[in-house]
Amino acid sequence: MAAPPLTEAAGSVPAPAGRSPWRPAGGRLRRDPAALAGLAIIALFVLLALAAPLLTALNGHGPNEFHPEKIDKALAGAPRGAFGGIDGDFWLGVEPGTGRDVFSRMVYGARISLLISVAATCVATAAGTALGLTAGFAGGRVDAAISRVMDLVLSFPQLIFMIALVSVLPEGNRTLELVFVMGFFGWPYIGRIVRGQTLSLRHREFVEAARATGMPRHRIVFREVMPNLLAPVLVYATLTIPVNIGTEAALSFLGIGVRPPNASWGQMMAKAIDWYQVDPTFFVVPGVCLLLTVLAFTLLGDAFRDALDPKGAGR
Repeated sequence: MAAPPLTEAAGSVPAPAGRSPWRPAGGRLRRDPAALAGLAIIALFVLLALAAPLLTALNGHGPNEFHPEKIDKALAGAPRGAFGGIDGDFWLGVEPGTGRDVFSRMVYGARISLLISVAATCVATAAGTALGLTAGFAGGRVDAAISRVMDLVLSFPQLIFMIALVSVLPEGNRTLELVFVMGFFGWPYIGRIVRGQTLSLRHREFVEAARATGMPRHRIVFREVMPNLLAPVLVYATLTIPVNIGTEAALSFLGIGVRPPNASWGQMMAKAIDWYQVDPTFFVVPGVCLLLTVLAFTLLGDAFRDALDPKGAGR
């Protein structure tokens, strides 16, 4: 799993004391067409995921309902009709071999993909922020110990070890397992960023002034340091979500991610490999969904980075 470049995610420099970067950043985001396009695409897929039960009830086909009348058994189960069997009842056609509704599986796949990727990002961000903040502010042996753990986790070839770890986990809640495995391998990246920012902030004038007034250490961390870490953490988290979407799709494509009968875009693409010459529609639908979702989060993350970078204020 390739992470966003550390230099890019860390590019947001804390705003001077008393000046909030959020208001001008919001204005720049509203004027950025790429950010607005990314946000619109994300909103569309989130809406599809949340409304999946309603949409499948509307079209009358559940994600796991077989429709043998829609496939031609004489052609090894190829969909009847053009473009994968698209018609007024099956809006994106049917799955080859089973006749399951592609639209229904697509919207339920959006639910799984977004849930896993966002939850894994939250786990990695929470753990990385907590440990990076502790390492940077405490210093000394605590910093050295946490930094060595970060180096150790970063030394693993992530996708290979994810495959191995997920494969040996007991059969249980596979969604929850994927969230924590992806979060475990992702936290050191944000941890390094937060540690570096904290090392810079802990000797700033406003932190030293808080110490001079006798403010307890925990209040200094939460009131003086953490607010200045929100911008780089937000940028990094937004750029990590598309990475996790691709990772979940890759694991499901390899057959060790989301298990049938639950729908997943990566799982749909794996099944489509055997049919892409006969029914390219079934391959195109999950592929386009993955492309648009990853592109949208990447555009939004880049826009956040540019908007929260004080040097971009004059652009």
